[in-house]
Amino acid sequence: MKRFHLKHGFMLAACLVFSMTLQAQRTKVRTVTQYGRDANAGKEQISIDKDGKVWQLEFVNDKLTSLKVDGVVVPEEKWSEYDSFVKEVREQLKRDRIQAEEDRKQADKDRVQAEKDRQQAAKDRVQADKDRQQAELDKLQAEKDREQAELDRIQAEKDQEQAVKNIEQAKLNREQAEKDRQQVDRDRAQVEKDRQRAALDRVQADKDRVQASKDREQAKLDRVQADKDRAQAEADRQLLEDLRSDLVSDRLIADKKELHELTLNNNEMTLNGVKQPDSVAKKYQAKYSRLVKGGLSYSVNGMSTQVKIGGDR
Repeated sequence: MKRFHLKHGFMLAACLVFSMTLQAQRTKVRTVTQYGRDANAGKEQISIDKDGKVWQLEFVNDKLTSLKVDGVVVPEEKWSEYDSFVKEVREQLKRDRIQAEEDRKQADKDRVQAEKDRQQAAKDRVQADKDRQQAELDKLQAEKDREQAELDRIQAEKDQEQAVKNIEQAKLNREQAEKDRQQVDRDRAQVEKDRQRAALDRVQADKDRVQASKDREQAKLDRVQADKDRAQAEADRQLLEDLRSDLVSDRLIADKKELHELTLNNNEMTLNGVKQPDSVAKKYQAKYSRLVKGGLSYSVNGMSTQVKIGGDR
């Protein structure tokens, strides 16, 4: 068989196959052994083991174009006999592709955010180093200015000794000394500001590192939760299949096809619109307590089957 590969890579294909295998528990045992997709041509090929037979389906632009059972081609005029099965496969493929794409996009977003936080933390560390270096330079400059102020003061005293001749120069020197002193004060204030800024930058860098770590952990938790949700969905589908089998075994219905409507909760059990005796309800409430917790509602309307478990499906 010619294989087709997904545009989004092996991981998405694996997710689709896994999801389809889980979905198979809703009815009878079904395992997807092969799945391929050529997005450019709009072609999908699926191979499914069901009831001891190998079903091979091909879709082009979501339309069935080929159907084989155990390698034997089913004529197109007989495809209508398999409409329910084909529709179920098509709808499940669509749901699984959408869910797999959403999970991939969320994982990508989490990885991008973690990388941004890591890069920002690195930038903040670099800025903190620059601010520290600038503070050192400002400190050196302040010391030089202080020394210069002292020299100017000494020079002013010498100029005073020159009496009348140098009185104007002495005044100028005193003014310059005052300016230098003010500059020293400004330099000291700047040194303190630079020190405080460097401290703030270090704190911010630490916060960014912590946030990046939290984002990575959250991404891990999201992946774990997704695995738990898939496992729970599989367990619920298997419970529902067991319940349908018990309805047949207890002769409440002749076969599974006769099940059109079922409700099961802590108060009552109805089957095809008929409320069941308390003894029957209690038996199923005890055995399927997981489905009873939030209430089970099952209905078939034509080709559509609706299942609601616990109010969250």
